[in-house]
Amino acid sequence: MKYMQSRLLTIYATLILSACGQSESVVNNSTEAATANTQPNIIIMYADDMGYGDMGSYGHPTIKTPELDSLAAEGQRWTDFYVAAAVCSPSRGALMTGKYPVRTGLYGKKNVVFFPNATGGIPQQEITIAEALKNAGYSTAMFGKWHLGDAADALPTRHGFDQWMGLPYSNDMDAVYTLTEQELDSVKDIENPSKKYFVNFRKYNVDPKSSNWNVPLMHSTTNGDGFDDKIIERPTEQPLLTKHYTEGSVAYINEQAKSDKPFFLYLAYTMPHVPLFSSENFDGKSGAGRFGDVITEIDWSVGQIKAALEQNGIDKNTLVVFSSDNGPWLVMNQFGGSAGLLRNGKQTTFEGGMRVPGIFWWPKTIKPAIVRDIGSVMDLYATVLSLAGTEPNANNLDSIDLSPALKGQASPRQKMAFYRSGELYAFRKGQYKIHLITEGAYGRPPHRTVHEKPLLYHLGEDPRELFDVADERPEVVADMIKAVEEHKAGIIIAESIFDENA
Repeated sequence: MKYMQSRLLTIYATLILSACGQSESVVNNSTEAATANTQPNIIIMYADDMGYGDMGSYGHPTIKTPELDSLAAEGQRWTDFYVAAAVCSPSRGALMTGKYPVRTGLYGKKNVVFFPNATGGIPQQEITIAEALKNAGYSTAMFGKWHLGDAADALPTRHGFDQWMGLPYSNDMDAVYTLTEQELDSVKDIENPSKKYFVNFRKYNVDPKSSNWNVPLMHSTTNGDGFDDKIIERPTEQPLLTKHYTEGSVAYINEQAKSDKPFFLYLAYTMPHVPLFSSENFDGKSGAGRFGDVITEIDWSVGQIKAALEQNGIDKNTLVVFSSDNGPWLVMNQFGGSAGLLRNGKQTTFEGGMRVPGIFWWPKTIKPAIVRDIGSVMDLYATVLSLAGTEPNANNLDSIDLSPALKGQASPRQKMAFYRSGELYAFRKGQYKIHLITEGAYGRPPHRTVHEKPLLYHLGEDPRELFDVADERPEVVADMIKAVEEHKAGIIIAESIFDENA
């Protein structure tokens, strides 16, 4: 164990030093001089399957998240912050491209996410947030889960990151165990036995072991005109993932603090996606079960990142954002998290599936506030490029620059479309949300219904989406339908990339 940790730390140092040396050759001295002290560093921390109600500042009664709560109290906590998809890969694709997944093809009807050995990835014509920032003079690094293709030409270093260390996909993929007769018998009691992930509940949640999944921990760096890709360990020791991501990120920050170049760090936690693992310092310590242990370690990680910025004296020139890729995986019961008072969770277009935590922290620039306007993870693309002093170089960009809201003005986003597997299920405009199609997740109710008369909810009055007011407010329904048609007229649905391997 100690040998592996030492080897990983050596790899971190090699990654960071080689990446810094390579990136400095890309940007000339005049560009460095022009960007120094004017462009903020950008850190985006992205949890996996962390629900709206899974931290203290968003209402969880037992899980303690002092670091995240401090970040929220010192910065902005957004109450109406959305992802562009309620499952992993499409959500991450929207973060990287600033576009709804249906524009880029990063969605699927048969495969709702990328699976191992997929041939696709982010289309090469798309300019990712990392590529755009790199073009603006930034050093770029990623630590954590990618899940946008594991083929060589799909890895993060092919899409703008100088370096990456993490998992290429979810930690429950590459399963290598078989079910016992008793476990197979238990399938008969499951409503939807075709969903193999939920058959083996014990191996997934009650007694998970790293050896049950053959997922690789990888690292990749740019190397001149090529790339250096390696597998560090396989199967990866999952209890150490959050710790390793954090150590790598802190080492990167420490190194970048010595440079005049701004940096972009994307820290994408593997958890609390199941199977749940935490390191020895947190295992069994939260008092809130395994899920609580995992959230507590993520909270610790956030504190380590914040401390590194402060110790290096660069916190006042760094924007930190924390969010999640979608809502909680409710079918996993107590191991799947909570959406708080919001309805439903992961894979659905109800609020619990797509409304997520959204925290922005930037000392001396962002004044403490609770923002009740609409924003989206998708908007980070336009926002950080604006702060970096550059314009998005893409057509049909769905990302909206939120920087006015970070400075105390109203959010410029007024509308949000809710897609599932390439179909528009719901649409929000102001405080109203209309449901065209409703459907539960993973075989659970409600069953798929295409509504001849759409459902209408006022999210200010009814964030739980329990009371349909369509009959009472027909004029609002008419206005919402008009907004839906205008949105559809501006969208060309691309062919699914995920289904190419179905």
